[in-house]
Amino acid sequence: MTEPLIPPQSTGGGGGPDPLHGRPPVNPQTSDAGRFLCAGTYLDATYRDQVIDELFVHEERIAAPSYGFDATRVLAHALRARRVELAWAAGVLGAWFVGFVLTGGILVLVVAPFLLLSLGRWLKAREALLLRFLSLIVRIYAWWLLIVVFVGFWVAVAGSLRGLGNLGSFLLPGVSLLDDSSGSSGSGYGGYDDYGSSGSSGSSPTLADRALVWWVPAVYAAVVTAVGLQRGHAARIISTDLSEARYAQREGDPAESSQGARFARVSGRIRREQHSPLIMYNINDPFTGSGEAYRPWHLSVELRPREDLAPGRTPDPLTNADIVRRIEPFLHDLRVPSPHGSPQAADAVLDRLRALVVDQCVFLPAGGLPHRDGAPLSEAHFAEHLAGAIEEGGERRRYFLRVRVGGWDENLGVTVFVRVHTQGHMLMLEVAPHLLLPVRTTFHNADADAQRHLNNNWLGKAAEAVAATPSSVSGSVVTLARGAASWWRIATGGHGGARPEGPGLSVREIAAEDNGSLFHLMDIDRYLKTIQDRVVRGVTVALHDAGWYTEEFAQRAVTVAAGGVFIQSVNDSAFSVGGSGHHNTAGGGSSNRGSGSGH
Repeated sequence: MTEPLIPPQSTGGGGGPDPLHGRPPVNPQTSDAGRFLCAGTYLDATYRDQVIDELFVHEERIAAPSYGFDATRVLAHALRARRVELAWAAGVLGAWFVGFVLTGGILVLVVAPFLLLSLGRWLKAREALLLRFLSLIVRIYAWWLLIVVFVGFWVAVAGSLRGLGNLGSFLLPGVSLLDDSSGSSGSGYGGYDDYGSSGSSGSSPTLADRALVWWVPAVYAAVVTAVGLQRGHAARIISTDLSEARYAQREGDPAESSQGARFARVSGRIRREQHSPLIMYNINDPFTGSGEAYRPWHLSVELRPREDLAPGRTPDPLTNADIVRRIEPFLHDLRVPSPHGSPQAADAVLDRLRALVVDQCVFLPAGGLPHRDGAPLSEAHFAEHLAGAIEEGGERRRYFLRVRVGGWDENLGVTVFVRVHTQGHMLMLEVAPHLLLPVRTTFHNADADAQRHLNNNWLGKAAEAVAATPSSVSGSVVTLARGAASWWRIATGGHGGARPEGPGLSVREIAAEDNGSLFHLMDIDRYLKTIQDRVVRGVTVALHDAGWYTEEFAQRAVTVAAGGVFIQSVNDSAFSVGGSGHHNTAGGGSSNRGSGSGH
C-alpha cells in the first residue's frame, strides 16, 4: 500500500489540531529544499554520484526518511544530469580527437599543459600543505608550457613550421611532431609529404603546411564552443525546468518522464518508504535522514504519591500512552497564534509553528527482512507495531512522539523525538532533537548563477568557456569513467537480490551546510526551546493530575516562566529550558552533537 507523501498531522492517541488554527506543512513534492537538491545534481558531480549510488544502485537499501522533500524527484534529476553530462563529455572528447586528427597531433602540445593545470587544481583542493605547495609548482610549470606553445605557434604562423616542430621536440623529448628532414619525401607526420620543402630546410612552407597550422586555433575554438554550450545547457535546465514556478507543477517533470523501468520500480519503493511513520532503520545510524543530533537528553525521576492527596486516595496508574496523550495538546496549541486585532489578523500570522507537525512513529531494524518489498509499511502493520511499541520500551523496536517544524520552506528542519517510559515506579523521559541545516549555498544560489550566465554578454560567456576548457579533457574522462563504474556496479553488484538494509545515507543530510546564518540559529533556538518546554509541561501536568509528586521533576526541568534551571544532558553539560544554556551554533562542532542516549 502506498503511503501518502504528506505526513499525517497526528496518528492516534490525542486527536489532530484544529485546522482553523493551523496551516498544513509545505508540500515535500514542491518545496524549495527539494528544488535546491535537484539543482545540486547538475552542479556537483560527487553529490550526484552519491544520490545515484544510494537510491538507484543499492536497490536493496530502504530509503531514509525524506523530511521536507521528495527523494524520487532528486533521483530523477540526478539520473538526467548524469545522462546530459555523459553526452557532453563524449562530445567534448570527440572534438579533441577530431582536432588531433586534423592537426596531425600538434594539438597534444595544448592538452599536456591543460592536464597539468587540472592536476594542479586537484592538488590545491587537498588539505596537506605539501600538496598545496606542489600544486603551485605544477601550475607554474603548466602556464610556462602554455606560453612556450603560444609563442611557438605564432612562430609557425609567421612561416617557420620548423619552429613548431622544434617546439614539439622540446616539450616531448625524442618526438618530432613535424618531420623537417630535407631529404626524402613521404615521411612527414600526419600524412603530409616533404614538410618545409623537398630540398631546403629554410624554404617557405607550402599551402598545406599553413592549413595544418591554422587548424589548431580552429579546433581549439570548436572545443571552447562545445564547453560553452555545455555550461549554457545546464544553466537553461536550472532556469526553466527547476524554476520555482515550473518545479511547483509536479506533473510532466521531464526528468521523471524520461526514465526507464528500473527507475519506475525504485521510485515506487522510495515513495512508499520515505514518509512512512514506520521507519526501517540501520542499527549503526537509526536517525539517518533527521539531521544532526543536537544535545539529546534524558530525565529520570521516581514516582511518589503527592503529599496533598485526599485521605484514602491513591495515585492513578500512568501508562506511556497516557503521558503522550497529555503532551500532545500542549504541542498542538503552538499552532494557534496569539489573539491580536481581529481573527483575520491572527489567521494571517506566518509563524512556522503554525505548520507544526505532531505524529507518532515506530523504529524497526531493517535487518532480517526477506525482501525490501516485504517491509511492513501498511497502515495495519503500523497500528499493530504502535500498539506494542508504545508500552514495551524495547531496544530494537522503539516508539517516539515526533514533532517537526520545517522553516524557510523546509530549508531548515527541526525534529524532536520524544519517548516516555514508566517502569518500576520510575519515569524516564528521553528527548532527541535533530537539525537539518540549510542546503549548501552553491545549490541555493543555482537560480541566480544560471540567470547571470544566461544574461551575460558573449564576451563574458566566452571568457567563462575559455577558463573551463583546460579541465574539459580530464573532466570528460572522469565523467565517462564514473558513468561506466556506476553501470558496472549495477550489472555485477547483485544488489537487486541482496538482503534488505537500512539507509546508508540521506541525500538531504549530505547536501547540508555545516552552519547557518544568525537568523537560522535564532529560529532553531526558538523552535527547540518552545517544543521542549511544552513537552516538559505536558509531563508535569500528567504527573500532577494523576496524583504523583512533581517537585523533583520541576526542580530539574521547570517551565519557561520559571527559567534558569537546567536539565541534565548526556554530555555532562546543560541545556536550558527557557534559558540560554547552550551555544548559539548549530552543526560543525562537537559541542552541539549528542554522543549517546543517556542509558
